[in-house]
Amino acid sequence: MKRTIFVVEDDPDISRLVKHHLESAGLATRIFANSKGVIADATRQHPSAFLLDIMIPGEDGMELCRQIRDGELAPIPVIFLTAKTEESDRLAGFDLGADDYITRPFSPRELVARVKAVLRRFEPQLVPQKIRLGDLEIDSGAMSVEVGGQTITTTATEFRLLEYLASRPGRVFTREQLLDAVWRDTSYVTLRSVDVYVRRIREKIEQDAENPRFLRTVRGVGYRFEAPK
Repeated sequence: MKRTIFVVEDDPDISRLVKHHLESAGLATRIFANSKGVIADATRQHPSAFLLDIMIPGEDGMELCRQIRDGELAPIPVIFLTAKTEESDRLAGFDLGADDYITRPFSPRELVARVKAVLRRFEPQLVPQKIRLGDLEIDSGAMSVEVGGQTITTTATEFRLLEYLASRPGRVFTREQLLDAVWRDTSYVTLRSVDVYVRRIREKIEQDAENPRFLRTVRGVGYRFEAPK
């Protein structure tokens, strides 16, 4: 079956352009002019990803992203496609759990490439592995995380970053190295975005996010995943 992208965009010219290029690349699309009905329809038919404008009628794209991340749809990738270009807007999007943030004007070829890159992050590894460190368990085949036997919901990008660090305990990585390893194309992601994702992961796996036992900061360098003694 074709992977389906839910596109929430109120500008008909942009939605037609996005629809044309995504479908030409082999992806199915559903277009919504506002946020009404998006959550309900996605609950019935889980899309492969959401592509959200921020400035839409009614509940804006940020609020829609927040609703996606608060329920059963949380693992599904979210990509913002918006005219809001300030770094503060980009970081706010990542803070809500967005997997990518594309600004206008955009190249249709770049849009397709970045949507496909996000979808690849969501694909299970060909050779699954389970990582067990203390009460933390990461299953790369199921793309699942458990802490103390409780399942923790992560986004695709959060999972890939956590998995990358946890599979290399004790090694120190700079933000640049993490961008190269997890995001691959780093031209559109800032170093501060890595900090946002690390904070979100800590809030999910650490007993005390301010005093992490797993995901440690190495001041002036980057981050290290610490295996419990």
